[in-house]
Amino acid sequence: MRPVTTAVLVEELAERVAAGPPRRLAVAVDGAEAAEPWVLAQRLVDPLRVRGRAALHVRAQDFLLPASLRLEHGRTNPDSFYERWLDIAGLRREVLDRLPTGRVLPSLWDAVADRATRASYVPVPEGGVVLVSGALLLGGPLRFDLAVHLWLSPAALARRTVAARRWTLPAYDRYAAEVVPQRVADVVVRVDDPRRPAVVEAW
Repeated sequence: MRPVTTAVLVEELAERVAAGPPRRLAVAVDGAEAAEPWVLAQRLVDPLRVRGRAALHVRAQDFLLPASLRLEHGRTNPDSFYERWLDIAGLRREVLDRLPTGRVLPSLWDAVADRATRASYVPVPEGGVVLVSGALLLGGPLRFDLAVHLWLSPAALARRTVAARRWTLPAYDRYAAEVVPQRVADVVVRVDDPRRPAVVEAW
């Protein structure tokens, strides 16, 4: 593992993404809620733009299924959280599959209000990057050009998960066992201490 500062991590990731193929790219920033993957994804937007790659941040939490489906087996069911919370078909249809056309939907469902966001499609120019942040993104039908996984050890994950969300921990255990995101991702960053990230050079 190679310790880095957050600033260095952002610059290194921005350089890697910017050096990718000149077409439109989809990049996953995957991690448990406790790792706050949306924070890293948002931090990449401006450095990518500076490097000539227009960037759009899309949060997976804006592509959840309606509560009637998501909470069918209760509000704290870890298997439902793992299998039925994310609208995989919607995220794929409205973002990943549409990306080559140059227009994507930035959000689909407001989980708090439990209704469609009614967002408009936004343009992604040639060479642009869509950063998709969220949990449990890897190992399934979602396809990305580059995947970053923010890895927390089991102890750190338990410590950093707020009490109200501790019921999700078995879902992350299942993800770690079934998907092994550290092996699926192109870049793995250990974030047990968010102030002292470390890039995993070998697994």
